Amino acid sequence: MTYIDLHLHSNCSDGVLEPQKLVEVAQLAGLGVIALCDHDSISGVARALEAGQKLGVEVLAGVELSVVWRDWRDVHLLGYAIDIATPELVERLAAFAQRRANRNREIVLSVNRLLEQKNLQPLTFAEVECLAEGVMGRPHIARALISRGYATTMEDAFTRYLVPCDVPKTYWAMAEAIATIRRAGGVAVLAHPTSISNDLPTLEAIITELAAQGLDGLEVYNSMATEQEAAFLQRLANRLHLLVTAGSDFHGIDAADSIGKGRGGIRFSGALLPPLRSLAAHRQQTVRSFPSVPGN
Repeated sequence: MTYIDLHLHSNCSDGVLEPQKLVEVAQLAGLGVIALCDHDSISGVARALEAGQKLGVEVLAGVELSVVWRDWRDVHLLGYAIDIATPELVERLAAFAQRRANRNREIVLSVNRLLEQKNLQPLTFAEVECLAEGVMGRPHIARALISRGYATTMEDAFTRYLVPCDVPKTYWAMAEAIATIRRAGGVAVLAHPTSISNDLPTLEAIITELAAQGLDGLEVYNSMATEQEAAFLQRLANRLHLLVTAGSDFHGIDAADSIGKGRGGIRFSGALLPPLRSLAAHRQQTVRSFPSVPGN
């Protein structure tokens, strides 16, 4: 039995481990296939691929895009088997990273104003930046606050500082995100769907519409969905002819994080891989044959 985890984060976004170390941890956990899906960043993929070749772990090139759709903010869209050299993808992620960096600077300034009110020394942007590689995010600011002794846990840092000092985030439009993944030869999968809504009729309507817009699959098995919710998502994926994937959303931040396992400690079977591989191969062949045709 091959075990997989198709949703992992490194310190190139908001995870703790370097890409190479993440692959080592995956190997020790008995995983045969993983996907590095950092938030709006592909900067760690090459290192993960190289480590995977050395350690005998297959690594899928991935990304997790922060998407807005209708009234829903911060919907997460996974892109699997993408060509990380695709110019459009590289350019759009670079522009996104610049917008994210500007937001982070504003958040640090806002946090510092709050620290000054408490007669505490402000953070420097450099000390936050050194905790991240690639896309910096609020978890890195939280870790800086913890290292200064201004907060005790990630939850404490967010509650006391980052939530009240937040700055609106920039998102991809859903149609743009799906099209960009597909034009990079990738497969677009909705991450942890119940994070959008745990009202199942509402979620069914959302996913049905997204499927019509080009969504390829659902992350049915994850660290959020209950057994009943996963069964619902599986049935919905079957009805809509969507792929089924599985991932832990491992960041390595909290003790509860468990690489290669979902809610309830379930492990993810490699039996889910063949349909994903087949669609990815077809998508990549189509892109090579018709590189200028959007949405293939």
